Amino acid sequence: MIRYMKKILICTVLALYTSFAWSQKNANTIDNYYPLLQKTFVEGDAFKTVAFVEKRWRVPGNSGFNESILEVEKILQKAGYKKEVKGEADGALTYRLETRELKQPAWEPVDATVRIEGEQTPLLKFATNRNMLAINCGSTPKGGITAEVVYLDKAALKNPDANAIKDKIVFAEGSIGMVYQLAIKNGALGAMSYSMPAYTQPEKYINSIQFSRVSNPDTLSNKLAILLSYAAKERLKVALQKGVVKLHVDVATKMYTSKELTLVANARGRNKPDERFVFSAHVQEPGANDNASGVGTLAEMARVTAQLVGQKKFEPARTITFLWGVEISSTARYIKEDTERAKGIKWGMSLDMVGEDVSKTGGSFLIEKMPDPSAIWTRGEDKHTEWGGDVLKESDMFPHYFNDLVLNRCKQQGKDNGWVVKSNPFEGGSDHTPFLQAKIPGLLMWHFTDVFYHTDADRLEMVSPQELKNTGVSALATAYTLTDANQPTTLALIAELEKNATDRLQTEYKLGLQAIKAGTPAADEKHKIEVWAKWYTDAIGKMTDINVEGVTPAITSRIASAQQSIIILTQN
Repeated sequence: MIRYMKKILICTVLALYTSFAWSQKNANTIDNYYPLLQKTFVEGDAFKTVAFVEKRWRVPGNSGFNESILEVEKILQKAGYKKEVKGEADGALTYRLETRELKQPAWEPVDATVRIEGEQTPLLKFATNRNMLAINCGSTPKGGITAEVVYLDKAALKNPDANAIKDKIVFAEGSIGMVYQLAIKNGALGAMSYSMPAYTQPEKYINSIQFSRVSNPDTLSNKLAILLSYAAKERLKVALQKGVVKLHVDVATKMYTSKELTLVANARGRNKPDERFVFSAHVQEPGANDNASGVGTLAEMARVTAQLVGQKKFEPARTITFLWGVEISSTARYIKEDTERAKGIKWGMSLDMVGEDVSKTGGSFLIEKMPDPSAIWTRGEDKHTEWGGDVLKESDMFPHYFNDLVLNRCKQQGKDNGWVVKSNPFEGGSDHTPFLQAKIPGLLMWHFTDVFYHTDADRLEMVSPQELKNTGVSALATAYTLTDANQPTTLALIAELEKNATDRLQTEYKLGLQAIKAGTPAADEKHKIEVWAKWYTDAIGKMTDINVEGVTPAITSRIASAQQSIIILTQN
């Protein structure tokens, strides 16, 4: 087996040289997109939109969500997008604002203060703890209420005393949803809970609160659902150790009927308008990075595209679609509601938490890959984030060139400015998943692990304008490459992927040798290499759909030679 592995390494070097020669021979327009996009993308404009959106507490249908959508609509109008009358074919640059009735009232926080009776300094106040109210929390009467708070430990949560809870506020550690349901079921006025994951470092960032929600069948109920920071939790515990504690709670929230808005813009393809690249950025969630950064970056990407189309510096052969809406559901609806349109979606990309100042948040820029073998065998530089992912099976794999192509476009943007680009195995949980569920190649641009994730410390000062630009330029370079690809571009991309494949196999061979020396059966390591090789040969085989004019003999031949070079690497 070791002799086999050494042979592979020699063949890999030869394959890398061949791939490099092909790439040099087929120089293409990809490189030309970067100076054009870097000059046109105005990070200050993207940041300005992020600043507008992050001021607003956003859940579907509430005023903050709708105002954010309408702000992006203004940007589109100013950029030259015309509102559809008959449909997307109305012009080269069009948009539409879709409205749908919400099944439940929209919720909106207004203000809140919690004080321990007899103490001057508030335990919590909305002005500085904007996540202190769980979504769907009710209001108190004007002027607030005063009520005793009771602490329930884990044992009491399992077997609560209804008489001890009735007409009081329940305080516990755990999910607010669980504590809230237990509280209202037993006649309490509401619930307060503390639950912060370790990666948020709550003992360091003692005032952070992650937003959460409660499920309330009576959405107009005035029951309270309040989230605690580490500092507030500890302070309340100390007070309870001294005896009975009463809280004065003054909460104002709104619930009202509303409509859900979705904004869709298109830069229409000149040759194949029914084939498209779809970008999506969700609007809800109250943070700056999550996801005002995605909204602002995508708005600037749409503006840049309109400018370049108007100046005739770029005219896509395929359509580029920009979508703003509700996370996952808006993207899924876009795919499912029009089956004919869905047939033409060739690639999808989600922008979610794309603007982080990594020196402040601790996160790093990532491309979450479609399912590949790294989601089965996660080793070497491949690492899951703190979000975590399930171990996948070989049958879950989604071989496609999109993973490497996007990573390469991002690395190309970072080549001269030091932007650090990483990837993580598939984990799911954002707008890329509806694409994958529909068997459409879909990827996520994001940052993680972030100590301020979903907390009220995710504010504008945690956003980097340069990070917005790096993400936006890379995303557009990807879309421009794929929506206007000719034969030379396709040939260069095949060579690029062949090099990625040989790089990966070389890495796996080295990891395999280490594993064998550590006691892993050689047959197991050989199987991993074979799975990676098959993944890449299949991925290269999908590259017949890149050239706008269709597959040609030269492309077919180049795909075959690239696949053969990978097969040779794995032969004994």
